[in-house]
Amino acid sequence: MSPNILLLTVLVVVIILGSGLCSGVEAAFLAVNPLRVHELAARTRPIKGAKRLAKLRYRLGRTLTVLTITNNGFNIFGSLMLGSYATFVFKGGIALPLFSIGLTILILLLGEILPKSIGTKLALQVSLASAPVLHLLSILMRPILIPLEQLLPVITTESEISTDEEEIRQMARIGSQKGFIEADEAAMISKVFQLNDLTARDLMTPRVAAPSLDGSMKLEELRSTLITNHAQWWVVLGKEVDKVIGIASREKLLTALLEGHNKLTPQDLAEQVEFVPEMIRVDKLLTTFTKDKNGIRVVVDEFGGFVGLIGAEAVLAVLAGWWGESST
Repeated sequence: MSPNILLLTVLVVVIILGSGLCSGVEAAFLAVNPLRVHELAARTRPIKGAKRLAKLRYRLGRTLTVLTITNNGFNIFGSLMLGSYATFVFKGGIALPLFSIGLTILILLLGEILPKSIGTKLALQVSLASAPVLHLLSILMRPILIPLEQLLPVITTESEISTDEEEIRQMARIGSQKGFIEADEAAMISKVFQLNDLTARDLMTPRVAAPSLDGSMKLEELRSTLITNHAQWWVVLGKEVDKVIGIASREKLLTALLEGHNKLTPQDLAEQVEFVPEMIRVDKLLTTFTKDKNGIRVVVDEFGGFVGLIGAEAVLAVLAGWWGESST
């Protein structure tokens, strides 16, 4: 093989390899999951290159500009250079157009289609591996990038990570269909967003159905009521209308009876209870149950009147899907 043909072959390989790398990396950066990149970069011990990749992905406009300039440098300048050199090597004849056709096919297949397919399939691995080189190219091309960004401000657009309820529901549904998460987990994720649409009034046990006791009555007088009614918690009422003294557990009341403390009253055994407005959102209400062990709240109206009783199990019923089933 003559030196000219050998040099031409080397140039063809360099051009196709450079174009292929740029195309594959560009496809990888566009296909990589930004949430996955953010998670890798936010770890206590982030994977090598993850933080740099997150910065490049955040300034996606600038990163794509660097890749576009580099890729077109190989495709346009390289092709022109190869065309000129091929003319010198082949000196006309049928070999020159055949070389041009072959080069075009090779660039399309090996410089565009195949690398982009690989970059899309191995998006995270390719992005992590190419992040250091892209960072270096961004620094070297800064004299070109700054004027371009002034001329085309859209290049400076920052790629922020954002999502909404519907996207999360869709992601959970797709994850369930693909087998990455369980079906019941996907259903629960969807129901979490339902909590913001419900209020305590929607889930509470109304006052007329809420188990309540006269706080001044003795346990011996309440024996039959406590034995026949299996409510776990009782609202202890005072003499005044809507006067809630607290709540008492059935277990505590029955234990007092068994120990012979018949003269005690529900008021003596009552626990302090927290009051919540009937229009409080359930998602906000859920966070209040961590303050105590009983997990019970007395629901009041705008005037402070006792209107119902709600426990943590009512919120859990929504998440488990029981509430929706029972209400249909």
